[in-house]
Amino acid sequence: MDTDVFVAWFEEAARLVHRDRDRLTQLDAAIGDADHGTNLDRGLTEVRKALAESPPGTPGEVLAAAGATLIRRVGGASGPLYGSVFRQMGKSLESPVTLAGFSAAFEAGVVALERLGKAALGDKTMVDALVPASRALALAVRDGIGVKEAFERAAEAAEEGAKATIPMRARKGRASYLGERSIGHEDPGAASAALFMAALATVVA
Repeated sequence: MDTDVFVAWFEEAARLVHRDRDRLTQLDAAIGDADHGTNLDRGLTEVRKALAESPPGTPGEVLAAAGATLIRRVGGASGPLYGSVFRQMGKSLESPVTLAGFSAAFEAGVVALERLGKAALGDKTMVDALVPASRALALAVRDGIGVKEAFERAAEAAEEGAKATIPMRARKGRASYLGERSIGHEDPGAASAALFMAALATVVA
């Protein structure tokens, strides 16, 4: 997994988020500020621009640049949250990148997210998609699974995690103010997190 793969990851994530921008915004309209899709779409457009204007030399630099751009350019909570994941990954990732090294860096990014957002599994947030993805990667490393299948499993786990937020009652963020009314809606952050993992699986394949 070289630098080009990581740049391609954000390009594909930008494509998927742009494609699903309205769906993400509709999900957020039900339990949030109705801006998740538009904010993230704009932020990833800025990420692509930043990576093109100042091409990073290493995978870690790609992640760090993407994280910093998302923090600066994305409104609401999602910018700092996603930004913290990628910046921590960038700090933790060693070159050359192996599946084990990526898995460890990804786990560090998720831990940073949990710490910043003070969220855990079951709180109906993006954590509910990213923690299962991280666990799937760790299990793939343990079992000696190939890179392509490992990221496919991670993407599937993230998608399942996002869907699992539908019957949950939100315990964090603006959605938590709705109480029981937050039940029955997919969390928009978890939905976008699943798109990030789907994009990675596509690029690695």
